[in-house]
Amino acid sequence: MAEKYTVSTLSVETVLGFIKSGEIAIPEIQRPFVWKAKQVRDLIDSLYTGYPTGYLIISQNPDMKLKDGSLAVGKKIMIDGQQRTTALMTAIVGLEVITENFSKRRYKISFNPLLPDETEEERFKVQDNATIKDKKWIADIADIFSPDFDQWNFISEYTKNNPEVSGSVINDAIMKLLRIKSCQIGVITLDKDLTIDEVTEIFIRINSQGAKLNQSDFAMSKIAANVSYGGNMLRKGIDYFSHLAAKPDWYMEMCNDTDFKDSDYFKAMQWLKDDKEDIFNPNYGDILRIAFMYKFGRGKMKDLVSLLGGRDFETREYKEEIAEASFRLLKEGVLDFMNRYSFSNFLLAIKSAGFITPKLINSDMALDFVYTLFLLLHSDPSFNKKLIDKYVTKWYVLSTLTSRYIGSPETVMDYDLRSIKSKGFVQFFAEIEAAELSETFWNVGLVQRLETSAINSPYFNTFIAAQIHSSEDALFSKGTKISDLITIIGDVHHIFPKRYLIKNGWKDKAKYNQIANYTYIDTQVNKDISDDAPQLYFSKAFAACDKGEAAYGNISVRSELLANLDANCIPTDINEMEYTDYPAFLEKRRKMMAKKIQNYYNNL
Repeated sequence: MAEKYTVSTLSVETVLGFIKSGEIAIPEIQRPFVWKAKQVRDLIDSLYTGYPTGYLIISQNPDMKLKDGSLAVGKKIMIDGQQRTTALMTAIVGLEVITENFSKRRYKISFNPLLPDETEEERFKVQDNATIKDKKWIADIADIFSPDFDQWNFISEYTKNNPEVSGSVINDAIMKLLRIKSCQIGVITLDKDLTIDEVTEIFIRINSQGAKLNQSDFAMSKIAANVSYGGNMLRKGIDYFSHLAAKPDWYMEMCNDTDFKDSDYFKAMQWLKDDKEDIFNPNYGDILRIAFMYKFGRGKMKDLVSLLGGRDFETREYKEEIAEASFRLLKEGVLDFMNRYSFSNFLLAIKSAGFITPKLINSDMALDFVYTLFLLLHSDPSFNKKLIDKYVTKWYVLSTLTSRYIGSPETVMDYDLRSIKSKGFVQFFAEIEAAELSETFWNVGLVQRLETSAINSPYFNTFIAAQIHSSEDALFSKGTKISDLITIIGDVHHIFPKRYLIKNGWKDKAKYNQIANYTYIDTQVNKDISDDAPQLYFSKAFAACDKGEAAYGNISVRSELLANLDANCIPTDINEMEYTDYPAFLEKRRKMMAKKIQNYYNNL
């Protein structure tokens, strides 16, 4: 590994100089600055006291072959250490940073030059009214590090405000503070010929927490650092869309970016200011992945990193024209992603399948792929547009039930995209459907998968989506929909009440909390049932219906109650069951739930 990177040290001043000059590129907002003000303070204090602050990791783009045959030296991009260097830029250089809520802020650190080295008091503080008013504090250390700082004039002014203080004491303290510029920071520079996998492996081995390096971060680094092909504005487009989708009221803040208001991205996304949909609030990784898969027909993000760097996969050279074309294609993909018609109609299709709340969405990867599929099918002039929603929703349910994009999602996505391209989607879909959703899956596999206590399992969520798709009523209710209860109020009720089971020996949480024991129910009905045995409260419900009355909810006709039980996949002999029948009940209900999901899938 040693020959694949070099380790050196650079002074704080040199690192900041390289960043300001552009020799080392930090993406403008690869990620918003997420450090708290106290973390900025702690970093400055660590440098002042000589404590280590960790390594910066620099990745260098490969040398790129230009159109005239010459080579352009690859740009250096910081891939780890951005939070630390951004903290230094705001605290020492005095620059504003973009916070998590996308507002601009200066983090000002105050310094008390009178405290001795051995003190346990805070020598540095985040600036507040107290440090501004107290003449003993230097309210903002950025003033000291400014190129225009007049040290002797400052000392004269300070001792004038604090006559009991010696000028030499203040001079020594200022000199020590300024020595932060000379503090050495470890820098690991990765070899320019490393593959993305090798870079990731080195990052994991070096990083003290062993945190995985997200390959979307590499891509965002290259995008944000690029000026030649509009990468810097593309980065804003991706970042701003993800923020606006989650917080539409951020629109006015976004409008303060006057350069961005003139961009294609602003025009494409401004509709989001009125959007209240929360099914899919994509982050920058989702947007990158979907735009890349849609326009490049590949599923592995490391390929995007290579293409943005100009890699020719056949010759293994790096060429300017490939980088230029890759940025152009990615921009097209991002703009298509942002299109109001596409985004809104895709979500409408997902909701029409019953997935009306984020609670029912298990896999972001599956959602990423089906939006990609939606865009691909709409861009295919030969595909019957009337069938797109059907195929998209079926693929989403199929991939959810089979956990298709869990485990090694990029490998599977890459295979799926290549197969769709070579075979056509309809043929590929038929092959996967036949292989994955056989009768054995529906009658055995899915029944077995429903044997779980995980209420957020994809199988229970798909069952609820199936009920919503069929506009089913909640248990014991006529007119109160499952969709109302899951989005507004309502309880997930234990059909065999939890306390009833525990009292009768079923004390294993994994047993009494089986998803086959759950159903959505009105809160008041749940309270009325309390901890009664199913034999008791269902018999009471049937007896009331025989009198034309409703024991729970508002169903007072036996035939309607039986239909209601069927809609909620509850066996009709439930009124004869007690705790000894619990295992048989679970087995029966799982089969009913699996059959309901199968019918739902077939009718999409």
